[in-house]
Parts: sequence; C-alpha cells; structure tokens
Amino acid sequence: MSIALVTGASSGIGFEFCWQLADLAYDIVAVSNRPDDLQRCAAEIENRWGVKVTTYCLDLASADAAEKLLAFVDEKDLIPEIVINNAGIFDFKRVAHMPPAHIDAYIDLHMRTMTHICRLFGGLMSANGGGCILNMSSMSCWMPMPGIAMYSATKAYIRAFSRAFRIEMKDYDVSVTVACPGGIATDLFGLPKRLQRLGTKVGALYTPQKFVRKALKRTLAGKAQYINGVMNRLAIPAVASLPEWARVLIRKKLLDRIDR
Repeated sequence: MSIALVTGASSGIGFEFCWQLADLAYDIVAVSNRPDDLQRCAAEIENRWGVKVTTYCLDLASADAAEKLLAFVDEKDLIPEIVINNAGIFDFKRVAHMPPAHIDAYIDLHMRTMTHICRLFGGLMSANGGGCILNMSSMSCWMPMPGIAMYSATKAYIRAFSRAFRIEMKDYDVSVTVACPGGIATDLFGLPKRLQRLGTKVGALYTPQKFVRKALKRTLAGKAQYINGVMNRLAIPAVASLPEWARVLIRKKLLDRIDR
C-alpha cells in the first residue's frame, strides 16, 4: 500500500488532501497540532475508504518538528511516496502589532520546518525509489500588500525554494511541485460560511474539493507549479504591479479600520 503524509491535516484543504488521497488508495499519515480533530478526521477517512490513517499530533512550528516527524515515520516503518506541506497560518494584521512569537510562528512554520521536511523526506524518498513533494504557497506570494506582509513574504519563500529545490532533486527521482492558490472556500481567512458559499457560486473562490483534485493531478504528473483559475493567473501581474499609492489606499480603507 502506498503512503502519503499530509501536514495541517485536521481541517480545510489538509483534510481534503487526506480524503482524496485515501480515495486513490493511499494510506495516510495525518499531522496536525489538534489531537481531537485529527482523531475525528482519521475515523471519517478510515470508515469511508478503508485505508489506514496514522495520526501524529505535533506542533510544526517547534524547532525540531521536521526531525521529530522523520523519527516518527521511521519508528512506524512508514515511507511516504507523497509529502504535502500544507500546514499554515494567516491573519490580517500589521507587523508592528504582531507579538514577536507570532512573527516567529510564520517564519518557523512556513519556512524553517517546511524546508527541513523537504530536505529530510526528500532524502528518504530518494533512498527508496523516489516520490512527490507538494508545497503550498499562495497567489499572495506575488502581492506584498499591507496587512499580509508576513503571510505573503513567507509564501514567496515557499515558491522560490520549491522551484529551486525541484531542480536539485531531479536526479533523485523526487518531483517537487508548488501550488499557489487564489481564494479557497475554507475557514483559514476568517470568511463566514455564507460568504464562502457566495464566493464559490460566483466563481471568486474555489471549493477545497476542486482545488485539491487539480493540485493532486498536477503533483502526480510531476508538474512544477499550479495556480488555480484563469482569473487568478491573469490577476497576478495586475496586482503585483499596483503602485505604492494604491497600496497606501488599501491600508487606509481596509487595514486601518480592521487592525486597531
């Protein structure tokens, strides 16, 4: 039986990755810092698909998270063929109002742990016949906007790292894909359910199911990058080239009213 490892697996896109990978007959290693949600999700997946779900409750922002994760799969004799670095955080707040620990969490979770998971599990895969890594960036990696400075900057790192790491791993039969989604109808961004439903109805948001299905297809096909939706791809150069006065206006009209 093939094995897939998913971080941030207990909700949202992470859970959907686990669900669809189980549908493809993968056993799952589900990693999250929410033990109750992990157990619930594991039970749902096992009952529906009949695969084995191994859960590991881990704070992925901790200094030795990647090493602990590798030790866990080694102890359980689990060798993933797919690793999905999905765990992430988001809030809309100016950097000056963030506690230092929160800034560190962005850096540790999105950058340090993701990098070490790629390094360690890329080595494990290369020693066992190859595999696939999918790293979750964001369309915001092209959008240095006020209020999401830490989010967009660390997601930009994920994209740049993934594109370079992909080339480094080509000779080892390890494929690295980066996904840069636009809006997805999950709770990550704090949107009420009614707005999530409206967004998907008018095409402004993708459902997690649709996004994951297409992201997995491209990952398993060994593609370098996936951006969901034609409109998102067209919007990247337009938003990325916004002049500074427009970004100041966004700050005054939106960030200054929310982050007080």
